[in-house]
Amino acid sequence: MGLHPLEFSECYLDSPSFRDKIKAHEAELDKTNRFIKELYKDGKNLINATKQLGMAQRKFAQCLGEFQFEYIGDAKTDDEKCIDESLQEFSLFLKNLEDQRELMMRNITETLMKPLEKFRKEHLGTVRADRKRYEKETEKYYSSLEKLLNMSAKKKEPQLQEADVQVETMRQHFQEESLDYVCKLQEIQERKKFECVEPMLAFFQTVFTFYHQGFELAKDFDHYKRALQINIQNTRNRFEGARSEVYELMKRIREAPQEYRQTSPISCEGYLYVQEKRPPPFGSSWVKRYCTFVKEQKILHMVTFDHRSGGKIGETESVMLKSCLRKTTDMLDRRFCLDLDITDRPGTVLTVQALSEDDRKFWMQAMGGKESIGHYFGRTLSKERGIDAQLDDVGLSFVKNSISAIETRGINDQGLYRVVGVSSKVQKLLLLMIDEKSNEVDLSTSEDWDVKTITSTLKLYLRSLPEPLMTYGLYKEFISPAKGGSPESRIQAVHCLVHKLPERNRQVLGLLMKHLANVAAHSKQNLMTVANLGVVFGPTLMRPQEETVAAIMDLKFQNIVVEILIEHNEKIFADAPESCPLSPAAPVFSAPTRQSKKLSRQNRPLAVYNPQALDIQNVADSSSLATDETSMGSNESVSSQSSSASTSETPAEKSDHAPLNISLSSGSNSGAAAALWSTPGASVESGESQPAATTTASDKEKPEESVTSRKAKAVYPCEAEHDSELSFQVGAIFNAVTQSREPGWLEGELEGKRGLIPENYVEML
Repeated sequence: MGLHPLEFSECYLDSPSFRDKIKAHEAELDKTNRFIKELYKDGKNLINATKQLGMAQRKFAQCLGEFQFEYIGDAKTDDEKCIDESLQEFSLFLKNLEDQRELMMRNITETLMKPLEKFRKEHLGTVRADRKRYEKETEKYYSSLEKLLNMSAKKKEPQLQEADVQVETMRQHFQEESLDYVCKLQEIQERKKFECVEPMLAFFQTVFTFYHQGFELAKDFDHYKRALQINIQNTRNRFEGARSEVYELMKRIREAPQEYRQTSPISCEGYLYVQEKRPPPFGSSWVKRYCTFVKEQKILHMVTFDHRSGGKIGETESVMLKSCLRKTTDMLDRRFCLDLDITDRPGTVLTVQALSEDDRKFWMQAMGGKESIGHYFGRTLSKERGIDAQLDDVGLSFVKNSISAIETRGINDQGLYRVVGVSSKVQKLLLLMIDEKSNEVDLSTSEDWDVKTITSTLKLYLRSLPEPLMTYGLYKEFISPAKGGSPESRIQAVHCLVHKLPERNRQVLGLLMKHLANVAAHSKQNLMTVANLGVVFGPTLMRPQEETVAAIMDLKFQNIVVEILIEHNEKIFADAPESCPLSPAAPVFSAPTRQSKKLSRQNRPLAVYNPQALDIQNVADSSSLATDETSMGSNESVSSQSSSASTSETPAEKSDHAPLNISLSSGSNSGAAAALWSTPGASVESGESQPAATTTASDKEKPEESVTSRKAKAVYPCEAEHDSELSFQVGAIFNAVTQSREPGWLEGELEGKRGLIPENYVEML
């Protein structure tokens, strides 16, 4: 589990656990700040101390390899995994370069040093100032609150009212500061992933041009660079989408914080001041405690916690409640007090003080008192105001009408579905189209409504349904496979879940996915790839019932589900699956890395090859998962290329034909991006290697039976890095397999060609 999301509603409770979460976020940002400082210092050493280049570079590589990003939530997308692993990949590359002592670094100030320092000062530096301000406001608010609560109830009413107003103003100001600080913390946590890695990417590109083998190395690195750029762009796009949702949620909570108070039918919680009586003549004292009341058992748990003492949490005390009575001011010179009759302490009455009159009523109601207040159990999403959209025949007709018009009039429009129409026109069109009494308008021929208005209206209709098209009930099941597993298992899980949807939902979803696949097929003109469409339609088609920061952090996984639906719509919506797995996120067997071959050649290219992870159990079906690129129109998506190691073009090469800002689909396993870093053949070996089919003297000396009788089967896919090696898919059968002169390698025949085979990629038959 990574860092916990910081819910805005917790800013109003200000619980001990909430403060602990804030501390964890602060510690992570401090770690990032220290990391960037260290990286900056090491970078200066690389520039100013060429004589000590080797030592400085190894330290730099170590710093990269040891750092890992923390993430919010319980899982990472494939793009985030690639970004997380990128620092380790960079570290490994630097160490390989140091072994050859060929590294020369120039002009890195503009590409590495300034962006990192700018990020550290402009973002991480401001967090420190915000932290001090937040701590100061905490001190001011709780001091004023205690002063208010200690006021005598016998003071004149105007004085009491004035004091209440002052504290309420300070409370609102404190909560505003708390909301802003929490939002800032989470924004920086997400931003650092690409703000830290992108300068590193530019730095590497600069460094490679000055190597003795710079040209070949740059070609090798270019594959990985392009894949990582797409990973970063995907992460940035999802960050922007999530950030806008977070700001909207924060705005709604500011407008009605009481509606978002975290309560449940099971328990309620908040701060109470508990009276602790002492022997005469010491009187009594009031101690602030964070209390949780479990309604069914009538147990009150009390934890001592003082925000001003460094946030130290005291011991927990639990009592069983018998009854709760309001304590009047004529009995005690303090307001908002309650007397709690304790079951497990006969004759003992515990006096507590709430924070306000509304808070007192809240606790009275929760503990079985007679006074009641509005009670909220979280806030759920509601349909758009004034729009009664239903998934009926009228709605289905509108969806078909809209799709026909878009495909007829605007399939090549740039930014289709991203460019929005005028809000008033969009609402007017939707009200017209879902009105059973109005005459149906043929949008394909009508000039009254432009394409962007029609696309926005279709999205508004889907958002305005009483329940998302993919239903609240199946939300968690759809999200689960997107958080792990192989590409094949994800597709299979989504396939099964789609056929659990109500018939009308599945029908509309199928129409929409077929249409979006057509849109993606024209991505060279409209720039709307599968990944871009996933960002647009993820929150529209599926969402949880409650609005929380944790739910917003799952937006990236919603996008992945939609990408899978678009890319595999023909398979998913054609027929119900024959069988469904018990677990949608099945474990994946990872192929060994290229480095595990332990090559003995001194002039081998330095690129690291990481064959794509593949579920061996699903090998027989892997070829059917490849989708014709031209039919999908997305050069950047690898979610359907789960076993395409032997294709003539790598995904990175294909992306040359499209803008780099187009996103990569994240429906694939993270190994697919790593597999892009391959060596297309190193020219430095051309003088050493003999043709693969040539029989050498050493071959003739080997036992004849080993050449004619031994066979092997591939258990992992592999792409050749040199003419003397063989490329193959999982399940390939090699004939005439012999041990090679090079450690860790075999020689064998495949489809009439003889060449080298990595020994740990096959099993002998």
